[in-house]
Amino acid sequence: MRTVVMVLSAAFAIWVVHSNLFVIADPLIQGILFISGIFTILFMAIGATSRAPDRIPFYDWFLTALSLACGVYFYMTSDAIADRISLLDTFTADQMFFGSALLFLTIEATRRTTGLGLTGVVMLFLIYNLFGYLLPPPFGHRVSEFSYLLDILVFTTDGLFGVPIQVVASYVFLFVMFGTFLAKAGGGDFFFNLAALITGRARGGPAKIAIISSGLYGTMSGSPTSDVVATGSITIPVMKRLGYRARFAGAVEVAASTGGSAMPPIMGSAAFIMAEYSGISYNSIVLAALVPALLYYTGVFAQVHLRSVKYDLRPSEEEVPSAKETFRTGWVFLLPIIGIVTALVLGYSPTFTAGVGVLVTVLASMILKETRLSLWQMVEGFGTTTLQILPVAGACAAAGLVIGGLSMTGLGMKSANVILNISNAEPFLTLVIAAIVTIILGLGMPTPSAYILAAVLVGPALAKLGFPVLPSQMFLLYYAILSALTPPIAVAAIAASAIADEDPFKIAFSAVRLAIVGFLLPFAFVWNPGILLELGALANAIAVVGAFAGAIAIAASMEGLIKTQLQGWERVVLPLAAVGAVSPYLLVASLCILLIVGLIARQIVFTASEGRVNKV
Repeated sequence: MRTVVMVLSAAFAIWVVHSNLFVIADPLIQGILFISGIFTILFMAIGATSRAPDRIPFYDWFLTALSLACGVYFYMTSDAIADRISLLDTFTADQMFFGSALLFLTIEATRRTTGLGLTGVVMLFLIYNLFGYLLPPPFGHRVSEFSYLLDILVFTTDGLFGVPIQVVASYVFLFVMFGTFLAKAGGGDFFFNLAALITGRARGGPAKIAIISSGLYGTMSGSPTSDVVATGSITIPVMKRLGYRARFAGAVEVAASTGGSAMPPIMGSAAFIMAEYSGISYNSIVLAALVPALLYYTGVFAQVHLRSVKYDLRPSEEEVPSAKETFRTGWVFLLPIIGIVTALVLGYSPTFTAGVGVLVTVLASMILKETRLSLWQMVEGFGTTTLQILPVAGACAAAGLVIGGLSMTGLGMKSANVILNISNAEPFLTLVIAAIVTIILGLGMPTPSAYILAAVLVGPALAKLGFPVLPSQMFLLYYAILSALTPPIAVAAIAASAIADEDPFKIAFSAVRLAIVGFLLPFAFVWNPGILLELGALANAIAVVGAFAGAIAIAASMEGLIKTQLQGWERVVLPLAAVGAVSPYLLVASLCILLIVGLIARQIVFTASEGRVNKV
């Protein structure tokens, strides 16, 4: 049965490639076929509970058949659905039945793929949509009929078949396919070895390997949790063997894996959703995200280096491959990356760019015998892509239901007014509230869902205060990503705890400390858009230099040393200077940059004996 599911999943993936690259399809029709196909496979592949039997039970066969029937019905009646006037034409009995069935299937698919957290949120919004008319102003609305709700959520592109699922059915699916084929051919091992070659012989080498390899892998996977499992199973044991405590080893992997979702050129699926939702081109988002991603990893890398200096953690030479060993077969995996970057620079669409990545990966793997994909490996590559997309599709389908309900009831603007009333429309306090709300929305949720909810519920408040679209949307995206490592849920830390054999709460709090630059960074690029390369050449240059100086200063202050132990006043001055270094006022920024450079130079030049690091 596993073989049958794999073959069906592969066939579905081939259809997705064909429909995206060779057919101009109506978004509604493509969404209908994608959802029904995904659900048909989902109920065969994912059991109702963790204790589900190995064999597919009869009720899952029923849900599979119902999913397929919904797809056939909506496809056969697509013309009638397209011609009907929403909210005016009454439903026929069959439209009511299949529309309600698809709504039920979406909720059950969400529960199976993402758990009770997101499912509970969706149910709360559906209850509000149905019974919110009973509430007093400002949260009350006038929707009181189930047919009204069903019309918006299922029979238009404002709900289930809206932007989130359209993005998953195109950009996200193809980029996940690219990552899958790259891993099948051995690309994951190459990127790990490349990271080891670059940093493996440095002090704290394995931790630095984890940072670089997790960032490279995370940009393709877009999931901090899967990144932790994929790369952490190698890096965490190596770090523990070198001498790192289990808590810190797990925290390094969690912080590094979480940042991968913000790393260009792919950035997981949330960046594609941002492009569709905000109207900003994907290429512009990738360019703007480059410096913040490098700043995030600079902060993590600097803290790891300084911690390694503090405890004199030396590298293990046998863990480091040679350049000849790394590039003997690995050079072919540089070709797909070059292909993707070239396609983006030339201005091709993300869908076409992902297609180029998949094609070049397959062709490049054929060059060498060691990397060549067999026919069955290619079938598995297609099938695994579909199976990996199931949780993302379930989350984005649920997000579509939430967005449809919010647009129907106007809750998004109402929540914006509440946020502005609480903050008294003060910009900084509004940003603080927006960050907190986004993190809360993201606890236990996939990044795309967290970002979508934040963009709909919190985004209007930022827009009302006049924040530019790109910085404000990047602000929400960053906190949606960081929610994966934020206690009390911290799903990425939970994944790391099983590998590190450590309390997930301890790992989560240590990961937050390592990722402190990431938590401060969104405020910096909203204050100074030059960090996103949104200003003139000089302003951009000073903003970028100041941001990197600030990231290093904050890391040093957190760890308490540079060359030697920092004095108390230095640990206070450095973060204050970091704030000034990202100021949009060029004179203030320049003076603070010089102050940071001066303090670092003082530490390097004057290594008095009383300030030397105590080795442990």
